[in-house]
Amino acid sequence: MRHPPRSVLLAVAGAVALVASVTVPVVTASGAAPACTVEYSVTSQWDTGFQGAVNMTNNTAAVSSWKLTFNLANGQKVDQGWNAKWSQSGTTVTAANESYNGSLGTGTSISAGFLATSSGSNAVPTSFQLNGAICNVDAEPSPTPDPTGPTDPTDPPDPGDGTAPVLRAVGNKLVDAEGDTRRMLGVNRSGGEFMCVQGRGIFDGPVDDASVKAIADWNANTVRIPLNEECWLGLSNINPEYAGAHYINAVKDLVAKVKANGMTPMLELHWTYGQYTGNSAGCADVHASCQKPMPDMQYTPSFWTSVANTFKDDPTVVFDLFNEPYPDRATPTTTQAWQCWRDGGTCPGIGYEVAGMQDLVDSVRNTGAKNLILAGGLAYANDLSQWLNHKPTDPAGNLAAAWHVYNFNTCSNESCFDATLAPVAAQVPLVAGEIGENTCSHGFVDRVMKWFDDRGQSYLGWTWNTWNCSTGPALITSYDGTPTAYGIGLRDHLRALNG
Repeated sequence: MRHPPRSVLLAVAGAVALVASVTVPVVTASGAAPACTVEYSVTSQWDTGFQGAVNMTNNTAAVSSWKLTFNLANGQKVDQGWNAKWSQSGTTVTAANESYNGSLGTGTSISAGFLATSSGSNAVPTSFQLNGAICNVDAEPSPTPDPTGPTDPTDPPDPGDGTAPVLRAVGNKLVDAEGDTRRMLGVNRSGGEFMCVQGRGIFDGPVDDASVKAIADWNANTVRIPLNEECWLGLSNINPEYAGAHYINAVKDLVAKVKANGMTPMLELHWTYGQYTGNSAGCADVHASCQKPMPDMQYTPSFWTSVANTFKDDPTVVFDLFNEPYPDRATPTTTQAWQCWRDGGTCPGIGYEVAGMQDLVDSVRNTGAKNLILAGGLAYANDLSQWLNHKPTDPAGNLAAAWHVYNFNTCSNESCFDATLAPVAAQVPLVAGEIGENTCSHGFVDRVMKWFDDRGQSYLGWTWNTWNCSTGPALITSYDGTPTAYGIGLRDHLRALNG
């Protein structure tokens, strides 16, 4: 849907006006060490340029090759370097290993340097990634071993704190750890996708205990939380106050509150990097400030690697890979659009390298995460007509189809639901991640909910925000849960189902 307009983040603001050395110190909170540690320094500087250096330490398993990435925010340009293969695309600098120094063991460090041109301010980078892992940010602590011995690997994982269930796709149903059928029924909590990139905060409105409990009081059991990849990764265009560790910790805190109220947290990637100015473009900005037709290969796999690493030990968290794909608006044929959707790469009509759904599934599973994954189809996730034919391969076998519908979408009547949704819902779990209407009423969503109820499938209303009909379907007028005329339909229906 389109929108109305406690680790310590390593941030060094302002210009660097030194002739000696400026170093980013490594600061961590208590607990597990970061996956990697990077120290960046400006070792000398002159009117038109400077010399920089990085020292990177691998704190995880040994690797045979490495790639370090970071952003230079003030138009600096790397000209040449040593001890690494240096390159730059836009603001993003990449240092890849040479043939002689690719091996990076656990706890070992490598230093590399470069010369760059600059003018004016010379802000120090605030976020670094080594082989896709975010550096200088505390990792999740490892789970404490069970003193009674190992468990059967086929057993469902322990959900840990809170009362949210561990969900798994079995056939066309979602089941919990006891094998009981479950449905995800709830709301979207918008804000995390747009506030940070607009420099206005992290969430839109309160996300305190009372506001989350108000959602649970509607008898919702799921909260979908849209995210922004640049904010999570802490890229240089984001205000450091709302980026990187600050953003991640805010998301983790909201996830904990959702779980504490017995609800399933669903993390969803909404806005991404990559310039698209073609048919139905939401913006001309290369940054993650609107819905793009597909995820980007430059940052999205790193985003999902980081998210999955953060939550892989908490299988109650669900991952929704990408909000509303629309490569069909860019490519000449629907066949090409579905190929782009699954396989990514160079897609007709899209100027950046695309990360396909298979790339994103692989990014999650390569971390060892077994969490339930959702993948939405074409036409802003409103078209699932070829979803089964292009279903990504999931080695964990825990994949569901995501679908969105509003009263103004092409597929918005029961005959289309029967023709295109029913075959999908017969084989895999079907989750309507967004349902809504722009009529300030609920007649349309009532019909959608009935169709899904009849088939035992899941749906979430857009959105738990105090907007109005002129800016998008809003379920509430107050974060205490007071419903709009539209929101009354979802609230009363959920209470009748679960009451």
